Amino acid sequence: MELHNRDVRTDVRELGALVGDVLAAQASTEAYETVETLRNAAIAYRRGDASNRDDLHEAVDGLSTTREEVVARAFTTYFELINLAEERERVRAVRNADDGTALHDSFDATIAEFAENGVDAAELEELLADVLIEPTFTAHPTEARRSTVKSKLRSIANHLEELDERNLTDRERRAVWRDVSAEVTSLWGTRQVRQRAPEPEDEARNVQWYLENTLFDVVGDAYEEFEETISKEYDDVDCPKLFEFRSWAGSDRDGNPFVTPEVTDETLERQREIAVEKYRDRCKRLSAVLSQDGDRYADGDALARSLAADAERFPTVVEEARERYPDEPYRQKLRLMRERLDRVNDVRPGEYPDGDAFLGDLDIIAESLRADGQESVLESFVEPFRRQVDTFGLTLASLDLRDHRENHTKAVAEAVGVEGVDYRGMDESERVDFLTEAILQEDPVIDLDEPGDVSETTERVLQRFESFAEWQEEYGQQAIDTYCISMTEEPSHVLEVLFLSDQVGVVSLPDHCAVDVVPLLETESALNGAERILGTLFENEAYAAALETRNEVQEVMLGYSDSNKENGFLAANWDLYENQRRIARFCREEEVTLRLFHGRGGSISRGGGPMNEALLALPNETVTGQVKFTEQGEAIAEKYANPRIAERELEQMLDAQIRARKEANEEPVENVPDRWVEAMEIMAPAARETYRDLLNTDGFVSYFEQATPISVVENLNLGSRPASRSGERSVEDLRAIPWVFSWTQTRLILPGWYAIASGIDAYLDEVGEEEGMEVLREMFDEWPFFRTTLDNASLALARTEPEIAAEYADLADDDLRERFFPELVGEYERGCELVLAISGRDQLLRREWLEESLDRRNPYVDPLNLLQANLLGRTHRTDEEERTLRLTVNGIAAGMKNTG
Repeated sequence: MELHNRDVRTDVRELGALVGDVLAAQASTEAYETVETLRNAAIAYRRGDASNRDDLHEAVDGLSTTREEVVARAFTTYFELINLAEERERVRAVRNADDGTALHDSFDATIAEFAENGVDAAELEELLADVLIEPTFTAHPTEARRSTVKSKLRSIANHLEELDERNLTDRERRAVWRDVSAEVTSLWGTRQVRQRAPEPEDEARNVQWYLENTLFDVVGDAYEEFEETISKEYDDVDCPKLFEFRSWAGSDRDGNPFVTPEVTDETLERQREIAVEKYRDRCKRLSAVLSQDGDRYADGDALARSLAADAERFPTVVEEARERYPDEPYRQKLRLMRERLDRVNDVRPGEYPDGDAFLGDLDIIAESLRADGQESVLESFVEPFRRQVDTFGLTLASLDLRDHRENHTKAVAEAVGVEGVDYRGMDESERVDFLTEAILQEDPVIDLDEPGDVSETTERVLQRFESFAEWQEEYGQQAIDTYCISMTEEPSHVLEVLFLSDQVGVVSLPDHCAVDVVPLLETESALNGAERILGTLFENEAYAAALETRNEVQEVMLGYSDSNKENGFLAANWDLYENQRRIARFCREEEVTLRLFHGRGGSISRGGGPMNEALLALPNETVTGQVKFTEQGEAIAEKYANPRIAERELEQMLDAQIRARKEANEEPVENVPDRWVEAMEIMAPAARETYRDLLNTDGFVSYFEQATPISVVENLNLGSRPASRSGERSVEDLRAIPWVFSWTQTRLILPGWYAIASGIDAYLDEVGEEEGMEVLREMFDEWPFFRTTLDNASLALARTEPEIAAEYADLADDDLRERFFPELVGEYERGCELVLAISGRDQLLRREWLEESLDRRNPYVDPLNLLQANLLGRTHRTDEEERTLRLTVNGIAAGMKNTG
């Protein structure tokens, strides 16, 4: 049976033509012809029909200021629509797989393989019980599109789905396409570039949209699919809770002064309101289904007891329910459940205190249906609802608090200084001793109501911790129970947060600790000092008591972005791999369960890449079953905007995690041959040295400023957080996102591959070309870590275009260009050569669909790059030219499907 009416080529062709029609109608025929001239000139060079880009240069140089804006808008709109066409093709692949065509990384295939290899039901249950996957949405500013634009694009995507999946008459099809045309026309007239930076509340609502409109419904479907898959091979294997969703949006204070306690409170309140409203709606729907006559079905004991308890709690409401639903016990129960939900945000008593209490009532209904032999009703209507409540609770997504360790240190020092304690004058050991005694003593050390004469920073920190206690009281501990410390370097940085939590009652040892304190290790020194930091904490009386109350689980966050920016791609990946192994071994020796929190970005250089491959490439020692990772920027939209793609993402995560956990059980300590480790220990330091030499070379910062659009990126209003930590111009001070974003715009994706060639060459020089290549090929074939690292570098290399990058290099002073650009291109070319030689492939891209996507996009990105470089080269730009320049950034980001 044909499931679809269209294919990606049809979508691309018709949407591209529609952009042309709208351009001609909304601008002019001449503007359409100008865009066609640029497009054809770019295609001619890419196809080899032209020996150079002179015609394209001439066309770009000849544009008027007004026509420049039209060209930028046309190509940007084209990419936005082509992205929808490719999303639709992904959906086709998923649906075809449901209809019998196997997909790569399929949970179905893994379960079948387990059964074939003798994994019994008990072992499978144990594997599933270990797994908990926690995608954590952040507000990091890595998406260039406005929410208004995203809304219009989602509407167009829905129309494309209708055309593709429904059997329409010719008249119906014309009507749908008319709506698509109207939406594209509206999109053309919509401002693409933000005029103001989004506020933290906007970012929180953006994350909440995906939770409310996609994931909430997808979760029930996903579990149903998982259970159906398991039942094909196994009897009586229950599928436990496998996913939780968390968020930093509205609670991440690190480097963002606009995330106030008021913002966090509003975020928590709105998330609870969304969850409650969702559950009220589901209760109404369920009431329409559970209309069973009480005279025909015996009430289960639990249901009868529950209704009796409700009668005591809400006598008036129960009487009204009995009158409205006589002899319909399920409907009566659901009416009382809606009443308790109504009171969650009400001053009246009787509300559900947490999601578990609400889930308990659903369990009672499930038990009664099961006893009555109504399994089909239970499976179709109640089980998906139960999964939603189990996953989202009354919180929708639990929030993590985060701030920079310097702010905590300052707050502690000033607050205890008022009490006569010279915290600043203490060394690290003395600070640990002081904090430990302060945490363990019963009386508070500081007066939070009257902290004395302290700085604004300290006031903000103390206010946040006071609010922390209030949030847990109001919304429940599960709503906000994690505190992450950026740039952790010492044990005292962790104890400071524990101390401040103790002062407000979030912690009261030895019996109560309602917070996971999470060190974020992102510098080379912090990663290498992880055992020292954790060892001191695990031996510390106060921290050990806190761990005990948290079930001996220690969460450790790893910072991929800053590690890469500090050390370069290859060295950062090796540092993270080795230190993960060391941390995991140490925690196992200390009998502490490690939960790694991977601070990944969307781009390769910030830990991005396919999530399933990343999970499978983790060291076996680290795979405890629990894993947490950040999702941010356009990666959120790409993964979670479409329900079918979102469900596929969850399946891939589960598939990878359960396979990784099984392998870790069989081989707890990964067998990495010494020769592989020796190779990495030669390559990584050499690559780090090359990378740091580049960054530290006099003039490099100036070259970066002149040869990339960093000055534009910094002012794009991408997010509420400032682009740099202190406002100074240096690579160290610049945040990782604009650093990567700027290079990506120039098509020289340096952060994803620079120095990998130097590292490999250092190894080959050390052991010899023939022997070295043999070992490297063996590593690529047999070691998931090395293969994934090289594959990711390969992807960044494939997306790099030196000829386009040369247009930006020409903007730099001649001496800077001659010093840096040839070196960058040389490293790129040698990197391509080595990656191909080691992998044994004849091209950098190993996925045919990705190669097709790049081939489809490149001729259309090229004119935008040339236009952007042209605009950047102008000493003085008009307001109109500035708007066009910013629009080219959006367009290139859409064309590359990546920012930072």
